[in-house]
Amino acid sequence: MTTTLEEPRAQTEPAARKLSAGAFSPRQLWTSLPEALRKLHPRHQLANPVMFVVWVGSVLVTVLAVTDPSVFGIAVAAWLWFTVLFANLAEAVAEGRGRAQAESLRRTKTDTTARRLVDGVEERVPGTDLHVGDLVVVEAGEVVPGDGDVVEGIATVDESAITGESAPVVRESGGDRSAVTAGTTVLSDRIVVRVSTEPGGTFVDRMIALVEGAQRQKTPNEIALTILLATLTILFLLAVVALQPMACYSGSLLSVIVLVALLVCLIPTTIGALLSAIGIAGMDRLVQRNVLAKSGRAVEAAGDVNTLLLDKTGTITFGNRRATELIPVDGTPVAELARVARLSSLADPTPEGSSIVEFCVTEHGLPAEAEGAERTAESVPFTAQTRMSGIDIDGRQIRKGAASAVRAWAGGLPSEVDDEVERISAQGGTPLVVAERGDDGTRVVGVIRLSDVVKPGMRERFAELRAMGIRTVMVTGDNRLTAQAIAAEAGVDDFLAEARPEDKLALIRREQEGGRMVAMTGDGTNDAPALAQADVGVAMNTGTAAAKEAGNMVDLDSDPTKLIEIVEIGKQLLITRGALTTFSIANDLAKYFAILPAMFVAIYPQLDALNVMRLATPTSAILSAVVFNALVIVALIPLALRGVRYRPTTAAALLRRNLLVYGLGGIVTPFVAIWLIDLVLRFVPGIG
Repeated sequence: MTTTLEEPRAQTEPAARKLSAGAFSPRQLWTSLPEALRKLHPRHQLANPVMFVVWVGSVLVTVLAVTDPSVFGIAVAAWLWFTVLFANLAEAVAEGRGRAQAESLRRTKTDTTARRLVDGVEERVPGTDLHVGDLVVVEAGEVVPGDGDVVEGIATVDESAITGESAPVVRESGGDRSAVTAGTTVLSDRIVVRVSTEPGGTFVDRMIALVEGAQRQKTPNEIALTILLATLTILFLLAVVALQPMACYSGSLLSVIVLVALLVCLIPTTIGALLSAIGIAGMDRLVQRNVLAKSGRAVEAAGDVNTLLLDKTGTITFGNRRATELIPVDGTPVAELARVARLSSLADPTPEGSSIVEFCVTEHGLPAEAEGAERTAESVPFTAQTRMSGIDIDGRQIRKGAASAVRAWAGGLPSEVDDEVERISAQGGTPLVVAERGDDGTRVVGVIRLSDVVKPGMRERFAELRAMGIRTVMVTGDNRLTAQAIAAEAGVDDFLAEARPEDKLALIRREQEGGRMVAMTGDGTNDAPALAQADVGVAMNTGTAAAKEAGNMVDLDSDPTKLIEIVEIGKQLLITRGALTTFSIANDLAKYFAILPAMFVAIYPQLDALNVMRLATPTSAILSAVVFNALVIVALIPLALRGVRYRPTTAAALLRRNLLVYGLGGIVTPFVAIWLIDLVLRFVPGIG
């Protein structure tokens, strides 16, 4: 029953996907403006060393512009403040999207009354009074009061408020689909839940805090890049300060406003302004895909993954084996075998039985539903005891099931059938024997092959991962022969057969000892050690509380194939950060040609040869660079939030693309933009 309800979700996995960008609306800039203004407070600016220098420079230039007013001084002060404001705006937009998602989650929370069990007696208490280990009863129509595991009963649960998935799911005790989440609604039956979290620490509470950014901490790479940017800022600060003595030695004196403008244009303000927004947007893209990352470190680690561990069933193959071949015996026509196989499976509600009916419909043109006499015939449903299903129709008994069960029912099997059963089993398939009994006796009509069916497009996805330098390893409990056949068909790089929990853990440790980053998925308590050991452990939301606690990500859709997309999102985060850093540093070349000749041309006329953009005046050249420095931040906010489009390829190809598009583009763009801005400013009195 559980598989029947949740199987379609796995079957709808696209064959191949390009990582889509997150939505961005220009209106977000306007609605985030008040928050950006609030972030002008120096306490907030101190968190970003690069922008704090710009903020101090803005204050200094503003004071000078007020004490000694000039069009140039006022214009520079205004655009320096715009630079700080636009940097705040980038962060505010990213945080605003997180707050919108948090508000949507917050609306799912309701004040609930829990039916707590104490010594077998129910007592009604507020949901906020529940503690770890408490047992609560939840029946149809009631809301689950706290995160926990089902310890008694089975029920269908509406998780749409959390996952966005409208189809109900089954939660039952004693398996890997026992976890329930606070705020979800039980639609049928009765379950007893053991609470696994304290009040205020539910899964939804943690989601709200994380998507709001309240618990976002800088990742190791982000910290390292912040240190690099701060170091560059200090170096440029020392260089700019040293220019004044050089100017004095040459018999001139540089304006403090000009020096501040030079400093702001040369330090990496673009990436410094966008760095925080890039990190927030990376987690936001995961939330958009119904994945909760417990930290930014996990998202970043996903981008550095070298080895991907994937379960076979439900990830590489469909969740259950499917009918792939009908093998007639004893001269039976294949059309007759298809007819009998379909009849024997009409009363079999298991996924395997449904797949046999589907195979007979699609491959042999038979009707999908019971017709005529079939509707009134006596069905023999599949049971674990008989291991057969069938139908009694028109005086004939038709049965389908495991070879041993049909052998006992039919009084033996022909040697031809035994050979086929042995051959299919040796190839890793599952053989089901079909037989019928009538007035003329009992005869076996054929064998049905059930096989693991690899999901469409998986070979292409693995080829993309291989191009990215990621090694894929299929993990399965099947025997080595079956695992080898599926691995070859799917195109994975390696496989681990007959895997036990300790085998998974050992494999992860071996990979990590070799200097590789490992990602894996899991949903059971027995997966918890491996999830905790992996650099990226993605726990299924349907899994146990132990699995969700051990992993550093939780997939609300419980789709194991999403691990591949998570890796792509992580790589997109790193690529976006690298691309915008390259663009920001490349911008400086154009600013050198704009500002340095303007500063020193009066002292050294020969420097006019470096004015390749033929900017009108020194003041228009400097102000043009300052204006561009501010506007480019706003122009890049959509890219920082959506992320640079990721295409699976090699590291060398990514580097070439990065240098060509964002390196060369970072040089050309400011040359053109500063020249155009100067064309406008030369008509402004006091500037041109």
